[in-house]
Amino acid sequence: MNNNVFNLIITGVGGQGIITLVSILDEACFLQGYDVRSSELHGLSQRGGSVITHIRFGKKVYSPIVSARRADLIIGLELSEGLRGASFAGKNTIFVVNNYYMPFEGNLPKEEILNKLNNLIGKNMHLVPASKICEEKLQKQVLSGIYLLGFVAYKKFIPIKPEFILKAIENIIPKKYRELNIKALNLVNL
Repeated sequence: MNNNVFNLIITGVGGQGIITLVSILDEACFLQGYDVRSSELHGLSQRGGSVITHIRFGKKVYSPIVSARRADLIIGLELSEGLRGASFAGKNTIFVVNNYYMPFEGNLPKEEILNKLNNLIGKNMHLVPASKICEEKLQKQVLSGIYLLGFVAYKKFIPIKPEFILKAIENIIPKKYRELNIKALNLVNL
């Protein structure tokens, strides 16, 4: 936490459930007693469009925007977009990225992205096969963001207790999808 404020960046593409993920995080922060500010900065309405979301929380937060190289944690829901978020990484940033690659025209090859991420992030990078796990265990890749949220919470990479994230899911997610999201959150803890 920089100055008692935790700086989080989430990167991905439209259609991966980022708006829902941010709503859950905002609610969990509020339930835990944090002041929280968040901002979506790129094409959320466009499926497949690039998305970078900023979330800052702590005792008192005045701005939702994370400065370059000031993120405490970066969560990448897709490899190319994870690389896009690397400009927010400092020397102590924890970087959790889904080992999922969307081969859009103009994207670097997967191996080149992984090499760049390893060079930029190094030992603080956690490459997680979240989409594969969610597809195999729950038959829904879109839950990979919730899985990664569980990963960072249970590994204590984020100062939000899992019980507050669980309560936020109960408050935010419609009843017919709630149990599936709770399963995705807790897959890490099995």
